[in-house]
Amino acid sequence: MSQHFSLPSSPLLSPGDFAGSPLSRVLRQPFLLGLFLPIQAGGWTPSTLPRTTSWTFDYNLALTRRAEELGFDLVFGLAQWASKGGYGGTTKYRETSLDSFIATAALAGATERILLISTLHILYGPWHPVHLAKFGATLDHIARGRWGINMVTGYAAREPAMFGMTKVEHDLRYEMAEVFASRLAQLWSSNENLTVDGPYWSMEDAFVTPKPRFGRPIMVNASGSAAGIRYGVRHSDIMFITSPAGNQLEDAVVSVPGHVAAIRTAAAAEGRQVRTIINPMILCRDTEREAIAYRDAIEAAADTEAVEGFAEHGRRGDAQAWRNQRRLHRAIGGNLHLVGAPEQIVEGFLKLRDAGVDGVQLTFYDFAPDLEHFAEKVLPLMYQAGLRLPDVPTAAASRQPAFAG
Repeated sequence: MSQHFSLPSSPLLSPGDFAGSPLSRVLRQPFLLGLFLPIQAGGWTPSTLPRTTSWTFDYNLALTRRAEELGFDLVFGLAQWASKGGYGGTTKYRETSLDSFIATAALAGATERILLISTLHILYGPWHPVHLAKFGATLDHIARGRWGINMVTGYAAREPAMFGMTKVEHDLRYEMAEVFASRLAQLWSSNENLTVDGPYWSMEDAFVTPKPRFGRPIMVNASGSAAGIRYGVRHSDIMFITSPAGNQLEDAVVSVPGHVAAIRTAAAAEGRQVRTIINPMILCRDTEREAIAYRDAIEAAADTEAVEGFAEHGRRGDAQAWRNQRRLHRAIGGNLHLVGAPEQIVEGFLKLRDAGVDGVQLTFYDFAPDLEHFAEKVLPLMYQAGLRLPDVPTAAASRQPAFAG
C-alpha cells in the first residue's frame, strides 16, 4: 500500500534553465536527434543475418564519436539484467551486455559535445540518493554538463530476484522514485548538511560537493503509465515515449498526439516544459524496394526462439507503454519501424514532428554501415526539411540561468 507524505519543493534549476548549458544548446534544434547504443548483444533485433553490430565498448565508442561528428545531440544506453542464455535462441539474445551507467560514463573523456545519457535501475540493490548525488555530480564535471541519467524503476518480473528482492508494485515504485529524485535535488542544491528520516531512504548530515555545473545533471524518463508520467514531468528534461498503438507509423501518428498532449498538460501543471523523443528502427536503402528487401532478409533470418523469449519477458513484466505492440514485424525490434528510401524516412520524421514528438532516438540493424548511409542520404534531407540546424556552439558556458538579465 502506498504511503502518503509530502516532500519539500526544491528550487533546483534544470540545465535547460542555463543559457550556456549543453542541454540548452541541444534544445535549440527543431527536432532532436539521438542514437541508441547497442551495448547489448544482438542490439534491438534477434536475427542471424550477418552484420557488424557489436556490444563491445570499442564499437560503441566509435559509433558515439561518429554520431558526434555528424551533429547528433545525444547517445543513450539501455540497462538490463539477463540470466544465462539471455532471451534464448541460437543467438542467446542480449545475454552479454555492458553496464549502461559505466559504459556511458566512460565516453565522457572521449567526446566533446554530444550528450551522454546513462540508464540506472535505482531500486535494485543498495543504491542510495547520496551515492548517486555524488557519482552524478562527479560525472557532470567530467563531462562538463553533458552527462545525464535515465532513472528507471524496473518493470521486469525476474530481475529483482537477482538482487535478493521481491518485485515492488508498479505505482509504489514511482512513489519511491519521486522520493529518490527529490532527495537528489536537495543534495545537489543544499549548501548545508541534510538530515531526513525516510521515507524509504534516511540520511544524517549528508552533503555533496562539488555541485553540478548547471543546477543538476540532465534527467530523462522512460514511462508511459500515469504514475510514470506524473514522475517524469516533475523531474525530467526529456521523456522517452513509445507509440501507444504499436510499431507501424500509420498507427503511431494517430495515437501519439493524445499521448504527447497528456504529457505536455501534466508538465504545464507543474510549471515545466518537457521534450519527448521516440525510438524508430531505421531500415533505409536508396529505394523503397531495396529497404523492404532488407527488412525481409532480417526477418527471414530471425531467431524465432529469441523473438518469443523477449516477447515473453515483456508479457511477464508490468510495463504499460508496450502493451499494445503488434506482432507484425516483431523481430525487427524498436518501437517504430521506418522502412524506405531516404525521402520516406524524412517524411516519417516530419509526420512524427507534426504529431507532437520533439525528436527521435535511432536504432539500426547493422549500426556502423547503416549510420553511414543515414549520414550520407538522410541527414542532408533533414536539414533541407528544417528538422535540423547547423550546430552553433554556445559562447562561454555561462552558469547564469537562461531567464536571467
